[in-house]
Amino acid sequence: MELFDGKTLNGWYAVPRTYDTLWPGGPPVRELLPDLAPDYEREAAAHPARWEVVDGAIEGFQDPDHPGYGGYLVTEQTFGDFELTLEMKPDWPADTGVMIRRRPDNWAGFQVLVDHRKSGSIGGFFGNGTGGFHAVPYVLDACKGRLRIEDPTTSVEPMTPDKPARLTRRGDPQEFLTHWRNGDWNSLRIRCIGAKPLITTWVNDVLVAEIDLATMQHPRYDADAVAEALGPTGHIALEVHDNDPHFGEARWARGARCRWRNLTLTALSLEGAH
Repeated sequence: MELFDGKTLNGWYAVPRTYDTLWPGGPPVRELLPDLAPDYEREAAAHPARWEVVDGAIEGFQDPDHPGYGGYLVTEQTFGDFELTLEMKPDWPADTGVMIRRRPDNWAGFQVLVDHRKSGSIGGFFGNGTGGFHAVPYVLDACKGRLRIEDPTTSVEPMTPDKPARLTRRGDPQEFLTHWRNGDWNSLRIRCIGAKPLITTWVNDVLVAEIDLATMQHPRYDADAVAEALGPTGHIALEVHDNDPHFGEARWARGARCRWRNLTLTALSLEGAH
């Protein structure tokens, strides 16, 4: 099924990016962000990311009059086991991603990262409201407009050995770079299977990463509690990140946009779409 008709945002709704708990029943994320402004949630809700259709693609961007705040574009439908394919074209730097099994009432879900920025990952994973785990095979940087693999010792977001160790499969970084089209459209394929899902990602048909969320180990991740909180189905969402105190505009440049088109989903089980 086509998730985007190429002309309108029918079937989607926008919400601001505000922080919730770090894991189901856990502390609020803002406890880990002491520099976050006291009025952050109010301002984020007042100035969420914008979404519009331009030349057959969804474009997401921060409010140009009040930049620095993010948001999500969320499907009205929910999905269980599926394979999702799409094309993406983010500016640099633009920290975006695709959330799956997302809750309708808070930010919890699993994120496939499209962190097109220094020390970012394209095709790795982050646990929004599901433990805050980071599972990536390698991190990226850019030189003269071309992506390159970043030396982990120079990463502004620590690339520690536990992050790739959380993956069950990891793609070859040089193969990724060979197939990546700088400044152009690139394809992303996501396969999600199971109540405690096995999630696999490919970029331009090159394997990037796979994570088994039934067995993945992380100090703040409880597979049973997360599965109960999320349920076997959830929404899909596109992200525009906010500019947090640590990264600022290195996370999302002023005027940057992310672009998405040709979003097609195939249900892989009887759970399918509801």
